[in-house]
Amino acid sequence: MTPVARTLPDFPWDSLAPFAARAREHVDGIVDLSVGSPVDPTPAVVREALIAATDAHGYPQTMGTPALREAIVRWYARRRAVTLSGPDAVLPTIGSKELVALLPLLLGLGPGDTIVFPRTAYPTYAVGAALVGATGVAEDDPARWPTGTRLIWLNSPGNPNGAVIGVEPLRAAVARARELGAVLVNDECYAELGWQPERWASSAAPGDDSVPSILHPAVTGGDHSGLLSVYSLSKQSNLAGYRAAFLAGDPATVGALLEVRKHAGLIPPAPVQAAMIAALDDDAHVAEQRERYRARRAVLLAALEGAGFRIDRSEAGLYLWATRDEPSWTTIGLLADHGILAAPGTFYEGDSSRHVRLALTATDERIAAAAARLAHLSNA
Repeated sequence: MTPVARTLPDFPWDSLAPFAARAREHVDGIVDLSVGSPVDPTPAVVREALIAATDAHGYPQTMGTPALREAIVRWYARRRAVTLSGPDAVLPTIGSKELVALLPLLLGLGPGDTIVFPRTAYPTYAVGAALVGATGVAEDDPARWPTGTRLIWLNSPGNPNGAVIGVEPLRAAVARARELGAVLVNDECYAELGWQPERWASSAAPGDDSVPSILHPAVTGGDHSGLLSVYSLSKQSNLAGYRAAFLAGDPATVGALLEVRKHAGLIPPAPVQAAMIAALDDDAHVAEQRERYRARRAVLLAALEGAGFRIDRSEAGLYLWATRDEPSWTTIGLLADHGILAAPGTFYEGDSSRHVRLALTATDERIAAAAARLAHLSNA
């Protein structure tokens, strides 16, 4: 095993294998709600754009084509109420996970540096710190972010718990990051999937019930220095297989990342760049997909509550963060016995977790099957 591999934890989903096998024994097959991988078709407008761009005989641009960069700028203005300084403030990436894992390296961080991420979090933030030998700190309170912090990750809406950070807490995070001289990044890839805006709405942005971006003027006052927003088209456009994502914000930081990415050859394929333009400029398919998830969420939420689960947070995103107030692996076993596979909260908040994460990324038929099985669980 290489020295780098020894610094990393075991890949958590491998530990689910025996529970997946148990769930597959169900007479009607498994309902796999353990991973947020889209199951619905990629929109035709996107597939057509990809096909039209398949004569990609030349090297693509790491920075993205001018048309793609302009589409990203337009999208932030239209969908996130964010005015960027221009195309130099955006950068396409090969999905968002590679960026999350590699950002500490791209920023030149290493031993002696501190990277902060949420206490309940997608594990790749910690992996990024481990890859460069930095110190990872799980802490949500900006007042407790330590001196020496160089990079701070926020995740709103959050994975796994669907938590949204409102305008005022985002302002506090920005102020503290600037006090520390740290880069502050918000992973916002579920922002189009907000379900309960009353939980985060703020008088600071009257009339706007969308999930607030770290770059929103109510948060920043128009100053994006040291700030980045990360976004993925995997969720809203069913493009997980395309690896289509981007970042935006401080042009100086974006420019520095671009220089390193050019040397490393981290270039989204040209046909994917063309497909991204089509996806970004078409809001209709996003609204359609959102309604699919809204309907699935309603069915699964009611079934879980009927079976005695409590749903915590989950005001946005693709997951329900559920608990029966028992160790998460106990719940995983119970669900597997009913043919349902979920992800244990231990993947996201440590061994003492009493939550499980259930994804909305299953077909209507499989969500209905899960609801029926949960009804049997409630009667057991």
